[in-house]
Amino acid sequence: MSERIPVLLDTDIGSDIDDAVCLSYLLRQPRCELVGVTTATGNVVQRAALAAEICRAAGRDDVPIHAGAPGPLLFGPGQPNVPQYEAVASRPHRTDFPPGAALEFMRQTIRQRPGEIVLLAIGPMTNLGLLFAADPEIPSLLKELVLMCGVFTAGNGHGPGAREWNAFCDPVATAITYRARPPRFTSIGLEVTTRCILGADECRARFQKAGGPLSIVAEMAEVWFRGSPRITFHDPLAASVIFEEGLCRYQEGLVEVETTSQRLGGLTTWNPNSEEKPHRIAVSVDSEAFFAHYFGVVGG
Repeated sequence: MSERIPVLLDTDIGSDIDDAVCLSYLLRQPRCELVGVTTATGNVVQRAALAAEICRAAGRDDVPIHAGAPGPLLFGPGQPNVPQYEAVASRPHRTDFPPGAALEFMRQTIRQRPGEIVLLAIGPMTNLGLLFAADPEIPSLLKELVLMCGVFTAGNGHGPGAREWNAFCDPVATAITYRARPPRFTSIGLEVTTRCILGADECRARFQKAGGPLSIVAEMAEVWFRGSPRITFHDPLAASVIFEEGLCRYQEGLVEVETTSQRLGGLTTWNPNSEEKPHRIAVSVDSEAFFAHYFGVVGG
């Protein structure tokens, strides 16, 4: 087996179901050393409780879990509600997550292991924006920054002027994040992740077969399925490319984020012809290979 990769996950788990599907993958991925989970935006304590329940279902009570900042920093809709908390609300679960503790945990964890950690952010960038602003050296101490964020190229129903949810929930934090210069910066955008979709019935069958952390995710998914007949695997794709880079094809260039207009806040623009090319975006995905990889790791 290849060397294990330390991953720090920042998530808005409990709103879209794919965050929980992503966490299950990281818990089952033998090459992943999950060094911690931090939660962002809205009711960060409920989000942390959900993450803890999934870790518990995987037999991984050792994973540190910390609640972050509710956000947004200056403007943006944020993500206040956590509908999937319903799945654990009536059962005993942890609630001892002081809001805001995530930032110091992230700072210390990254500083203790310079050049080793992959920071994977799959929610609004509130925690990252605050962390990078408070300690500007942090990005340079990462091994890689991987985001599920933005929409960069036309295709798959997304044209110029389209905005992605994680980016426009907290536009200022998104801009701060994209101005950071880690050794490697990979962003998986909406026009690529939306090529990885499974219907509700297939998800139910596969999650039930996989068991473990996906057993609690299956209960959370039933809340999700009330409003959607499918799951788009946005966040699991971003996690998977950490371990199987070849699932996507990439292009290098410059991402800029709109912050001067509240109406367009969080709009990500892509320039592959920029003299500076600090960002790498996914431009295509082999969705069949992705699903084979994902369920090969988690089961089902």
